[in-house]
Amino acid sequence: MEHVPPPAEELARLDRELAELDARRAQLLTRRAWLLAALRPPAPTAAPGWNPPAWGVPAAGRPGTPAQPWGYVPPKRASAPRSAQNVLLTLGGLLLTVAAVAFTLVSWGSMGIGGRSAVLAAVTVGALAAPAVLLRRGLTATAEALAALALVLTLLDAYAVHAVAVPDTDGLGFTAVAAAVLAALWTAYGLALGKLHLPLPAAVVLAQWPLLFGAWAAGAPALVVGWALLATAVLDGAIALWGKGTGARVTACVGGSVMAFSALMVGLTLSVTASGPLGALAPGALLLTAAAAALAGAWRAPRGFARAGGVVAGLATVAAVGGVPAAAVPENWGVLAYLAAGLALTAVVRTRLPRNAAIGVLVASAAVVAGALAGALPGFTAVLLGPVTLLSDVWAGSPGGFRSALDPTLPWTGLAAAPVVLAVSAGLLGAAYGWWPSLARIAAPLIAREEPGSGGGPAEAPGAGTPEAGGAVAPGASGAPHGTGAPWYAGGRAGTPWYAGGASAARRRPSGAALRGAAGAGAAVLGWGALLLAGAVLDVPYAVAVAGETVLVAGLLALAVRGAGSGREGSAAVPVTALVAALAGALSAGLLSLASEGASYAVFGALAALFAGAAVRAGAGVPRAVFAVAATVGCTVLTGFAGRSLGLAPHEAAPLMLLVPALTVLFGARLRRNPAALPVELTGALGALVAVALAVPDAPFLALVLALCGVLAAGAAVRPERRPVAAYLAAALFVLATWVRLAASGVSFPEAYTLPVTVPALVAGFLRRRKDPEASSWTAYGPGLAATLLPSLAVAWTDPDWQRPLLLGVSALVITLLGARYRLQALLLLGGAVLALDGLHELAPYVVQVAGALPRWLPPALAGLLLLVVGATYEQRLRDARRLKDALGRMR
Repeated sequence: MEHVPPPAEELARLDRELAELDARRAQLLTRRAWLLAALRPPAPTAAPGWNPPAWGVPAAGRPGTPAQPWGYVPPKRASAPRSAQNVLLTLGGLLLTVAAVAFTLVSWGSMGIGGRSAVLAAVTVGALAAPAVLLRRGLTATAEALAALALVLTLLDAYAVHAVAVPDTDGLGFTAVAAAVLAALWTAYGLALGKLHLPLPAAVVLAQWPLLFGAWAAGAPALVVGWALLATAVLDGAIALWGKGTGARVTACVGGSVMAFSALMVGLTLSVTASGPLGALAPGALLLTAAAAALAGAWRAPRGFARAGGVVAGLATVAAVGGVPAAAVPENWGVLAYLAAGLALTAVVRTRLPRNAAIGVLVASAAVVAGALAGALPGFTAVLLGPVTLLSDVWAGSPGGFRSALDPTLPWTGLAAAPVVLAVSAGLLGAAYGWWPSLARIAAPLIAREEPGSGGGPAEAPGAGTPEAGGAVAPGASGAPHGTGAPWYAGGRAGTPWYAGGASAARRRPSGAALRGAAGAGAAVLGWGALLLAGAVLDVPYAVAVAGETVLVAGLLALAVRGAGSGREGSAAVPVTALVAALAGALSAGLLSLASEGASYAVFGALAALFAGAAVRAGAGVPRAVFAVAATVGCTVLTGFAGRSLGLAPHEAAPLMLLVPALTVLFGARLRRNPAALPVELTGALGALVAVALAVPDAPFLALVLALCGVLAAGAAVRPERRPVAAYLAAALFVLATWVRLAASGVSFPEAYTLPVTVPALVAGFLRRRKDPEASSWTAYGPGLAATLLPSLAVAWTDPDWQRPLLLGVSALVITLLGARYRLQALLLLGGAVLALDGLHELAPYVVQVAGALPRWLPPALAGLLLLVVGATYEQRLRDARRLKDALGRMR
């Protein structure tokens, strides 16, 4: 039964179909018109840039205008060849400039004073007047070229006036006056002809020199030169803020930066080299004026320039304020005056300075503190790493003082203030960590402060002042409910409060918890460094230094263990930093103790006990594993000390070094799957490697150590989780110990010792394969075959007779064939490898003889030919290798 829609629905459907037909008809008509236009020759009166309509898709911004069809490339807009025009105008201007220079320098003397004046005046006036006429006719590029020529002519006019009219005038003074006059002239000219881009930047460039050259010409002292540079920089800053034209403002910005930097360098140099506090006052006034000018500019500058201005103002203020007391104290203590001035800059958070400028001042404060800390870094590094020199003379005797164990070339008297700097910085960071909520409330006005123009002016980006843009929003505005959560700078969740600015602001700003954690971590490190450096500066006795470093390690370990449970925001960074510092301090204390036998035992024993206790008290995870590993290392070093105290040779002390690895195996069996078990066992294994390395010079001891290591590996293999690795390792160590023992005993017929082991091992492997056909051939036959084949191969390579290599080759061939027949991977690979090496040993003399008889060019040629063949059949060789790999993989 056919469905008949209601009349209203059917009418709507018909209207839609008619509209589609009309749209399709319009598209076809438009396409037809475009095709006709494309076939018709272009009319000469066609407007440039006209694009024929296409398939009826409206263009953006013009409803009803059809767009271009797919694949259609509109004709290029007819335009003047600007590049060629610019080249021609530039060449023309250069030629006219060269002609003017040549006329002034060469032909000037052949004319009288009247002719000279008339020619220069006429040419200069013409060059200045021509751009105005050209601009009215729309020839802007030509006007720019003539304006450049006019600029050069005015400079030549100034040179001509000095050379003829006032030749006896001082060159610097005349240059200063001429630069001022020309700067004023070109400023007026550029403002009168606003469409020209060159005059105003040229005027800014000329304005850089009048005050500087004037002070230089007058023989003014350096301080006056600094004031001249600063005044010029202030003028440039005013132009950069309120000048007309981008070119003039950019030029003024560059020039002002150079002049301000020069003025600051002059003031800083005079302040640092002042003979006393009174001598530092005048340079300080210059620096303070520069700071005030920078802040005045930062008040209205965009964000980046405002922050840069704040940094400059902060650094200049520190140099001015700190330079006066620094000149009154000894040279080594002057850093404290600058540090105090830098710390005083943090009071900017309570001022009404715009936020970006205040941030710049805070950055300057941080830079001053960082510079003071950098001055203490050489001494701290020497204290921490200086005892490394004791490794070359262990237990040579206790030095008299702390410095005797460190770098003697370091100027310790110049580092007298370094511990104070570290201590003050540590105290301030510790106070910030402890009183972070109070500091957050103090800094709240700075965080919520709005910048000038934030209400939609040009100083802020669109959307500033909204939560989406990360700007400041008034309490109760639509960004987020007021009072929700804690502010980001107080350590709460970023994004919830109104001044956090949502998720985008949280990505831009560091969280308060991270800042607080950084403060606590910095306090811990700097406090530790202050105490270490203080001991070196005071040159405390050696025993006090060793005991002090050990006590500091204990304090850091306590902080690392208990810091995570403090409950404070951002406290996660403190225990991690304390842990790293404790490890570094333990290394330094251990190295320092190597000068004395008693100190070595006491320090490493204490460190092992401290780290073991920290491992017991710490929570599960990485810290506990780190503590346990450090304790294991300390115990290993103690066993090494015991061997040295007993007067044992290194190879004789090697078995004693296995005491700690044995304890780690027992410890791992006790801990089972505890996260600290595996790191401790691996550390014990490294101790076993040290024991093996110590025993290498003596073969019998090496065999004993290898056998003992095999016993330890077999003990670890009892546990199921260690069996896959430890079982193979134990077998390899036992076999290797056997080979070493046979070699040390001078056995020339090792098969008499290895075959009795190989035959039962192969029988046991055969029985296991019968019981479990899926068992690996490496597990069943690998140890037994290796026990005989590898020692025999080693002896065959040094055997001059032919019987052993022949028997070994036949045996290896039989084993290889059996492996291929029964698809046993261990037999195939072991037998094939031994067969190949045995054959190579037999053929080596003949290969050497043939190689000596061949021409020198033949081996490289054969190698190149081989590479070409392999490269030409690379894909086939790759497929063959893959097939071989798959075939070996299918074997058991």
